Amino acid sequence: MDGSQPAPRPGVVVGVLAVAGIVASLMQTLIVPLIGELPTLLHTTAGNASWAVTATLLAAAVTTPAIGRLADLHGKKRMLIACTVPLIAGSVVCATAGSLAAMIVGRGLQGIGAGMVPIGISILRDLLPPERLGSAIALISSSLGIGGALGLPISAAVAQHANWHVLFWAAAALSLLVAALVWTLIPAVPPRATGSFDLPGALGLGTGLVCLLLAISKGADWGWTSGTTLGLLATAVVVLLGWGWWELRSTSPLVDLRVTARGQVLLTNAASVVVGFAMYAAALISPQLLQLPKATGYGLGQSMQAAGLWMAPAGLMMMLVSPLGAKLSAARTPKTTLVVGSLVIAAGYGSSLALMGSVWGLLVVSIVTNSGVALAYGAMPALIMSAVPLSETGSANSFNTLMRSIGTTLSAAVVGVVLSHMTTRFGPYSLPSLNGFRTGMLIGCGVAVVAAAVAACIPLRRPTPTADATDATDGANDPAHVPAEAGEAR
Repeated sequence: MDGSQPAPRPGVVVGVLAVAGIVASLMQTLIVPLIGELPTLLHTTAGNASWAVTATLLAAAVTTPAIGRLADLHGKKRMLIACTVPLIAGSVVCATAGSLAAMIVGRGLQGIGAGMVPIGISILRDLLPPERLGSAIALISSSLGIGGALGLPISAAVAQHANWHVLFWAAAALSLLVAALVWTLIPAVPPRATGSFDLPGALGLGTGLVCLLLAISKGADWGWTSGTTLGLLATAVVVLLGWGWWELRSTSPLVDLRVTARGQVLLTNAASVVVGFAMYAAALISPQLLQLPKATGYGLGQSMQAAGLWMAPAGLMMMLVSPLGAKLSAARTPKTTLVVGSLVIAAGYGSSLALMGSVWGLLVVSIVTNSGVALAYGAMPALIMSAVPLSETGSANSFNTLMRSIGTTLSAAVVGVVLSHMTTRFGPYSLPSLNGFRTGMLIGCGVAVVAAAVAACIPLRRPTPTADATDATDGANDPAHVPAEAGEAR
């Protein structure tokens, strides 16, 4: 850092970045209470209205790797502030939207702001002392769950008792507040990377991801064997293979695939896909169980607002558990924390077979599952950052976030197929059956066990004198320079 700047205050830095992460994740669940009313509000069909959710997920997945690389090249604080611009603009567009097209544009802009979370995690390595790094990473990672948990009950309450436009005006105000906090309280860090931005690589990765994620998320609606779905999947394979060829030959790649191929990074990213899948299964199943009428025999008869309130403690539990994960990582390494977190997620899903028949039981399931997510989500960035040079922390963390997004998209597709095919008749309606919900929970349990197995195979890099000397000359940090709490292999 520039010697003329005041020393960063760790508590202030962590607090601001935690608020930024919570606000960014709020955007993901902000619109959920409105989904059922959007066709009427925007004069469209239910199928078309779902694009208001899909647009956010696609925009986040496609832009996050590019934003991470830009942060490495041009400064992390600068890109943190830049991420608030689409958050503010998107919220204003949604607040004034009177058509589906405007809502999709606004929601897409809000999705771009999701890049704030991995950049926030990356800048911690530049600003915090070693003894604070691990717990800060865990807290910022848990902000994803905190924001999502708070978003449902708050947005449901506002949607129920006030005009729905208020939701997005409030989102714009919160995003503006985050921009002001980052501008005034987060110190600037000089760019760590050199070179130019890989525009062809960004366009190639974006195109491939759009084709892949569209096919996965919309395959059930379009038909898994339809020409559109198969065409998108084929295009994704061709484009992503071409993108990989380009990245390996680029002198300044968007994603350094050679670093990504290191065992610790590769298997951490693989585990991230599986953990993302496991995490999202519960997020899809629990709200439906809570809101189905009691007359079905297994529904819990809660309103949207009540369901959100019942789910909120599980999200807040992530904040309470994250410091424990940091201590476990400091004592044993983040690999151990990732294994333990995955097993806790599996235990939560397994307990659902006995507990999902009551609201309190489902609350326990959610708390256990989210506790495991908090452990896992705090460990993954630590593993990534302890295996990559300082010049690539932004892009590496953003790519890891992308892997989790792919996992959640796959989860939505698989669980959606299960619930749509395992149904029961309730009057004129066809609803997911109890066996469908149980099957979804069992899939989550099995996938979490797979995540633990993958995490157990992660090879931790050990510092060597040669590696230390190399890093000293090129400005990169070996795991030897990363505190144990943040992922040192001991």
